[in-house]
Amino acid sequence: MKKLFVFLTLAGMLSFGLTYVAQADEHTGPQAEVNNNDTIIDEEEPDLTPAEIMELEAEEEVEEDVTFHYVLKEQFIEGDARFMSIILLCLIIGLGLSLERIIYLNLASTNTKKLLGKVEDAMKEGGVEAAKELCRNTRGPVASIFYQGLDRYEEGMEIVEKSIVSYGSVMMGRLEMNLTWISLFIAIAPMLGFMGTVIGMIGAFDAIAAAGDISPTIVADGIKVALLTTVFGLIVAVILQIFYNYVVAKIDGIVNSMEDATILFMDILIKYNK
Repeated sequence: MKKLFVFLTLAGMLSFGLTYVAQADEHTGPQAEVNNNDTIIDEEEPDLTPAEIMELEAEEEVEEDVTFHYVLKEQFIEGDARFMSIILLCLIIGLGLSLERIIYLNLASTNTKKLLGKVEDAMKEGGVEAAKELCRNTRGPVASIFYQGLDRYEEGMEIVEKSIVSYGSVMMGRLEMNLTWISLFIAIAPMLGFMGTVIGMIGAFDAIAAAGDISPTIVADGIKVALLTTVFGLIVAVILQIFYNYVVAKIDGIVNSMEDATILFMDILIKYNK
């Protein structure tokens, strides 16, 4: 859970940093020009009416309110709502599934060396039943695999090994749950964006045909709206791909620790079975 909180903190800091940079650019660019214009106005036209002063102040406030999130929302509205809404839904569902997997995997992580030491101590002091009770009260897939092996301890080491392998496959399936859905949203988000681009281009050509002339304004507006869906689709795919790779790396780490722990666990059982 600590790693999860650190990850979310970094994501929040990154989002805050992007907003801060966008606001800094706006304050250093357009606002500086407005201030320069204000000085020029004050020099050339010192006698301004109260209405003109209020109008200039309102324009400054509007320019200051133009943040990164505002621009993002404006670009989203300019795109085709039919496809932009679906792409946004893919992002929301994909992030929900990714966060669910991250929380589950962080809860499933176990200090295998410490657990093995406790299991061995329990075997020394209370035998198999004490070790089973320890594994039953311990969270994580590794402890569940140990419990399945201990539950078959009286049937021989060969049965114990088969039980561990079989239940290990079950645990791997649980760790990889919902990964196919995340990969699906990664694939369809840019495809929906491309579809919106194609339909937008068709609409632009229809507008040209209706106008009867190739106007640069009509062509530029149609192409801009068409390409916005592709941009948002690619952004969604990139975001979900980052989360997907993190989840896969986390699963690989847990699986490797499971395999190493089960080998050492079998050595402990063989030692006490003699």
